[in-house]
Amino acid sequence: MEVLLKFFGGTANSVTCKCMVLFVTVLILRLLLFPSFPSFDGIEWTNIVYIRNNHPPLLGSEFGIRKNKFLEVPQIVWGLNNQKIAFARACLTARMLNRTLLMPSLSASLFYKEIDLLKPISFDKVFQFNAFNTICSGFVQLGQYSDVLNVTKVLEMQKGSGRKWTLERDLSQLREHSQGSIDDHEVIRIVGKNPFLWHDHWPVKDYAKVFECLHLVDKISEEADRVVSRIREVGREARESINASESSSFRPMPYVAVHMRIEIDWMIHCKKLEQRLNTNQICSSREEIMERVRNIAGLKAPVVVYLAVADKLLNDSSILEHWGEGILPFEKKKLGVDGIYKKYPYLIQSAIDYEVCLRADIFVGNSFSTFSSLIVLERTQKMMKIGATSMCGNDARWPSYAYNIPSGEESNGPMKWNTNMSDSSLQAISYGTNHISC
Repeated sequence: MEVLLKFFGGTANSVTCKCMVLFVTVLILRLLLFPSFPSFDGIEWTNIVYIRNNHPPLLGSEFGIRKNKFLEVPQIVWGLNNQKIAFARACLTARMLNRTLLMPSLSASLFYKEIDLLKPISFDKVFQFNAFNTICSGFVQLGQYSDVLNVTKVLEMQKGSGRKWTLERDLSQLREHSQGSIDDHEVIRIVGKNPFLWHDHWPVKDYAKVFECLHLVDKISEEADRVVSRIREVGREARESINASESSSFRPMPYVAVHMRIEIDWMIHCKKLEQRLNTNQICSSREEIMERVRNIAGLKAPVVVYLAVADKLLNDSSILEHWGEGILPFEKKKLGVDGIYKKYPYLIQSAIDYEVCLRADIFVGNSFSTFSSLIVLERTQKMMKIGATSMCGNDARWPSYAYNIPSGEESNGPMKWNTNMSDSSLQAISYGTNHISC
C-alpha cells in the first residue's frame, strides 16, 4: 500500500489517498477474481471486449464482436449470389446485435419452390472459414456450433413478413433483441424466411466489406485457375497463328467474359419485369449481346470471349456463331473444361464460373442479374483499392459493361458499368437497375 501511496504522491496519513488506494486495490482484485462480473456502470468485461449493455451499439461495438454471444440463422438458399447476399445480410444482422454468427449452411442444389429438396452444404466447404475471420476481424465474426456452451439457452426470434412488417418494425425488433434480458441469451435463433428476403438496413460499403472476406477454398479456387489457364492458352494460340512473334511472349493473354442470359425461363421473367417497370432495357437477345460486345471501344482482336451460360445452352451451337471476325467465342464445353464442372453440384459450378468472370480483363453482364451485379461490385472495389483514378475511362484497369443498356454512342456498344459504392442499400444489386454509375 505504501508503494501505491507514493505512486499517487500522498502520505500514509492522507485520508484521500487511502481511499484512492483502497478503490484501486478493489478494482484490481475484481478484475483478477471476477473477470466477467458486471460493474456498477453497466459495463460487462468479456473475454473479447467490453460492452455497455445499457446502450447497445446499433452497428456493433467499435471494439470488436462478442465471441460468447451468438446468432443462428436459417439455411441459406437459392442461387450462388443470392446466397452470398443472404449470408452478408446475416453477418450484418449479427453485427448489429453485437454477436458472432454461427456458421450457416448454404445450399448446394437449386430448387426455388421445393425447400425440402435443397441439399445443404457447410459454409467452410465453399469458403475459407479462418481467412474470413482474419480479414473481417473486428467487423463481423463467424463461430462454430462447438463454441456454444449451453445449447438449451436459445431464444427464438420470429422474423415478420408481409406488407405490415415494415422496415421500421424490423429495425425496432433488432434493437429490442440487442438489450436487456433478451441479450442475456447465449444464442438468438432467427426463424422464418430466407435472409435474402430480410429488410435491408445497411449501405453497399458494409456488404462490400463482407464480400471482401469471402475467399473460395483452395480446391475450388484451383479449379478456376485451370479454367482461366485454358482460356488464356486458347487466346495465345490464336495470337500465335496470326503473329509468330507472339510465341516468345509470356504475357497473360487477355480475355472477355460475358454472362449471357438468354435461356427461356430468364427471357420469360425479364419480359414480365420489363412490362412491370415500363422499360425495354432488361432483356437482350443473342444477336444484341453479340453486337454490343463487338462494339466495345478499344477491343483488340483476336480476343477470346468466354461465355458463362446455363448448362441447358451448351448444346446450342448457335451461341457460338456469327460473333464476327477476330471474336473467338468459347463456353466450357468447347474449351474442354466441362469435365471440371461436372464433378461438382450447382453451387460449386457457379462459384467457379463467378471466379472466371471476376478475373476477366473485360466483363460484360446484365445489370438485372445478381450474378453480374456482384461481379461488377467486386471489380469496382478492386479498382478503388489500388487507387484507380479512371474508373469509367477507356484505360480503366478492370472495365465492366452492361449489355442490356446501350452506351448511347454511335457504335451501339454496351454501357460502361461501375457499382455506386455510396448507395444506402443493396437494392440495386439485389433486384437490378438500369441506373448504373458510369
